[in-house]
Amino acid sequence: MKKILILSVTAGNGHNACAKGMKNKLEQIAGDEVEVKIIDLLKNYSTAMSVWTADKGYNLAVSKFLPIYHICYNHYKKLSPDKRWKGATQRTSMSAAGGLLKEIVEFQPDVVYCTHFYPAIAMTDLKLVYNLPCKVVVSNLDYVNSPFWESAIGVDYFIVPNEDFIAESMEEGFKKEQLLPLGLPCDGRTLEKWDRVEARDKLGLEKDVFTVMVMFGGGCWKGGRKIFNDILSSLKGKKAQVIMINGKNQEDFERIEKMSFPEGIKVVNVGFTYEVPLYMAAADVIVNKFGGTSVTEMINVGRPMLITEKIPTQELYNLKYMKEKGVALSFKNKKELGKNLNLLYNDNALRQSMEEKTIPLRKNAIIDLAKLMLGFDKADYSAFAISEAADHENKEYKNPQCKEIRKKVKSAVRTEHKKSMQARKSA
Repeated sequence: MKKILILSVTAGNGHNACAKGMKNKLEQIAGDEVEVKIIDLLKNYSTAMSVWTADKGYNLAVSKFLPIYHICYNHYKKLSPDKRWKGATQRTSMSAAGGLLKEIVEFQPDVVYCTHFYPAIAMTDLKLVYNLPCKVVVSNLDYVNSPFWESAIGVDYFIVPNEDFIAESMEEGFKKEQLLPLGLPCDGRTLEKWDRVEARDKLGLEKDVFTVMVMFGGGCWKGGRKIFNDILSSLKGKKAQVIMINGKNQEDFERIEKMSFPEGIKVVNVGFTYEVPLYMAAADVIVNKFGGTSVTEMINVGRPMLITEKIPTQELYNLKYMKEKGVALSFKNKKELGKNLNLLYNDNALRQSMEEKTIPLRKNAIIDLAKLMLGFDKADYSAFAISEAADHENKEYKNPQCKEIRKKVKSAVRTEHKKSMQARKSA
């Protein structure tokens, strides 16, 4: 039986959703021939402060202090990759090293798959000390190489969105043979052939009426209902249909339920749903935030995107890339929203062109990646278990903090940093 350990981090929900989706796809393909285990790296093996910083702290930064977040993000993105061993994420990643090694020794996975840079960095650091027999595969879940990926160069394979990201990744220290342009794994249902008329029929929508889907849900971003109201205002006097996906934002759902809408505009108000691909298929235009998995789902369904610019920096990079590819428009305020929404309303040829431009961006990522991991050989832990026996017998090894292992990893990372700086001086 093949064993695959998936390491995720709660920083919003995209990384966990990717982990669950990959687990489902692996089990769907291999059935009883695979055992898949998902671990939240920080929640299981790091400190409460690390957990708070990755999730609550991140949400606070992008919801309340977005300009400062932009500054910090771009500062770290500009730093030299040579400083990877002194990166701001190293302390957090090293704090999980002991518990992670313990998990690997006990579970003995053939493949470790990471959906976030924290576990990718932790695996890179562990491999400086321990000759791990498992393959390590990580996915970039944005259309930009965010800061800190340069600290994860020790993995076996770095899955990038497409060929456009190979050169940048090599500049950050990855070797070409590590880079696989398979795309972002997301809900496999979005890869199915979706007919707009059929989707509208299932949802009770008129088949020939301009339809906008709005999706922001709950979480840290609270601007969805305002944008929904701005869309209604922009479409006033026109015949249109608006699908509002509220997700877990029950407050917005209930407020919209009590609203009255302009004549000629039909509103479908939706709470939490597992049928997002169906609603996407029914739309002419999707108004959304721009996390990497959401972007990929919209591309796979083949719908034009109209995106707010009040988003975290990595999502602005996603937006910049998709605007260059001709599949997205954006807005900073209500005026720009109305202008671009009416442009899409009136210009069928533009919408058709944007849909056609999504085609070369589509990739069968979740299936290709699952088959890749299932195709690796079984990992042989016999030699590893013998060479690491001293660590297995160490009492500290059974401690959740695993101090001795962490010390070894920290020392190895320091050594690599010194080597890197000496090489930089020599160059």
